[in-house]
Amino acid sequence: MTKNQKKNLIRIIIAAVLLVALHFAPVDGWLRFGCYMVPYLVVGYDILKKAGKGILKRQVFDENFLMALATVGAIIVAITGRGDYTEAVAVMLFYQIGELFQSYAVGKSRRNISALMDIRPDYANVEIDGKLEQVDPDEVEIGTVITVQPGEKIPIDGVVAEGESFLDTAALTGESVPVAVRAGDPVTSGAINQNGVLRVTTTKKFGESTVSKILELMENASSRKSRSENFISKFAKYYTPAVCIGAVLLAVAGPLVRLALGVSPMWGDWIYRALTFLVISCPCALVVSIPLSFFAGIGGAGHEGILIKGSNYLEALADTSCVVFDKTGTMTKGVFEVQGVHHSELEDEELLYYAAHAECASSHPIAKSLRDAYGKDVDRTKVSEIEEIGGNGVIAIVDGHRVACGNEKLMKSLGVLHRECSHVGTVVHVVLDDKYMGHILIADMIKDDAREAVRQLTACGVKMTVMLTGDSEKVAEKVAGELSVDAYHAKLLPGDKVDKVEELLAKQKDKEKLVFVGDGINDAPVLSRADIGIAMGAMGSDAAIEAADVVLMDDNPVKIAKAIRIAKHCIRIVYENIWFAIGVKLLCLALGALGIASMWLAIFADVGVMVIAVLNAIRTLFVKKI
Repeated sequence: MTKNQKKNLIRIIIAAVLLVALHFAPVDGWLRFGCYMVPYLVVGYDILKKAGKGILKRQVFDENFLMALATVGAIIVAITGRGDYTEAVAVMLFYQIGELFQSYAVGKSRRNISALMDIRPDYANVEIDGKLEQVDPDEVEIGTVITVQPGEKIPIDGVVAEGESFLDTAALTGESVPVAVRAGDPVTSGAINQNGVLRVTTTKKFGESTVSKILELMENASSRKSRSENFISKFAKYYTPAVCIGAVLLAVAGPLVRLALGVSPMWGDWIYRALTFLVISCPCALVVSIPLSFFAGIGGAGHEGILIKGSNYLEALADTSCVVFDKTGTMTKGVFEVQGVHHSELEDEELLYYAAHAECASSHPIAKSLRDAYGKDVDRTKVSEIEEIGGNGVIAIVDGHRVACGNEKLMKSLGVLHRECSHVGTVVHVVLDDKYMGHILIADMIKDDAREAVRQLTACGVKMTVMLTGDSEKVAEKVAGELSVDAYHAKLLPGDKVDKVEELLAKQKDKEKLVFVGDGINDAPVLSRADIGIAMGAMGSDAAIEAADVVLMDDNPVKIAKAIRIAKHCIRIVYENIWFAIGVKLLCLALGALGIASMWLAIFADVGVMVIAVLNAIRTLFVKKI
């Protein structure tokens, strides 16, 4: 508990003890009034203060005003001898118990997200004049070698220059199994070094590192409200003044009708009904539990390594009917290996030399595999006039020769006759000075969990799974068959992927949503166009992560289905709370207007319903086994 929560708990206990004692105390008249005012003010002075400030600021109609009006009215009724002071104090007491409970629930949700926020590093160890000094991570430039001691957080993304260790990435990915790293391995900021000393060469500035992006996503998540939250905000805006007007009419109209009928107006009874009506009408259960449900759902998902940028995206995920995947790096490992060199007019090593140098500036996995297969350092001074042709390949001048590396589309655009490959894989054709030199076969591996991811998506209600790729028809057909997706489209440029998503969006029904999952910079336009874009965070490009609405921190495609299940779980709880709260309140309001409901029933309709709704909302935190 926080210091403020402990203070409120003490006030509640004191007021409760005094209330019980006064119930049996033989005091009457103004002395009784004075005695009951002690527990009333002890437990309710802050509510009266907030209500007074709201009136001064002309922001009258909120739950504080309703509670103040109802309890002060109940005290006035008790002074006239038509009611009991116990009811007025009890209303304020139980309302504060409900507020304390709600504060504790919100605090628990915040602590869940705060555990994720603990990944923020306080410093980076930089060697200056032979000594390690702690500097602000913001001051560390790209290419700086930093030292990470055992137990410290990695402050900035980089590559291990020296050392071996195990990293705890639980705060980033939700996975508890440590990850082994050694020289040459990339490391992500926010991970905790468990044993060995690591020297890391930074590859990004702190503001562009993974840890900064995660913190930014989580800090901004609450600003993007769902339809349900917006509905509740509008509902409360009109509902509260409406019930206040209804209570006034109830207090005045009833006696006037009785007067018109020639019977006693019974002003005290009708005012009591109006006060009961006010207590029942307090919209706390809805105003508190709905945002809390989304807040807790986003926090629970974050603990599982699923970063959702706002409750509007969480709500949209629950309506997912179609999931579209990029292939490379999303459903496959994105780790390409050269399988062979075919129909080469040159020595294999020489063909790889030209291909590796032509692709020296590209970050694409295929380019990396060509450089790895070449096996030697690429001398960039030998390369000039590099022209990258999106979705087709690259053209560059290498050692004075014009080299073209790419797929068959590039060959056709250059008017070069090329040889088809009989093997399944990605084929990189090589042209030297407008003459075909042969092709290099590269193969990618399907992720271990990719097939299970598709199966789980179908199991959680997704009607259609589609794979999009810029790869050849043969490769696409093979991968799609192994994954058991419903449809696939091959040989697509980035613009073609957007067109395909547009076609699929046109087929969606009113509330159905389309999800696109990708990781490359060329996926950014499609991620933005889909109803929900999901990016692979660990390996995904910055542009893809920026454009996406949801980020999977461990690149595991099974988490897509988990994100959808978490969203459905959260939305189910939201609607349970909406229908339960509105249903109970409408019933109790009717009973209050008819004079059947007492102030004690009003307390249940207000505080009891809020506590039950908050308890139900807390269930959205527990997503481990969903």
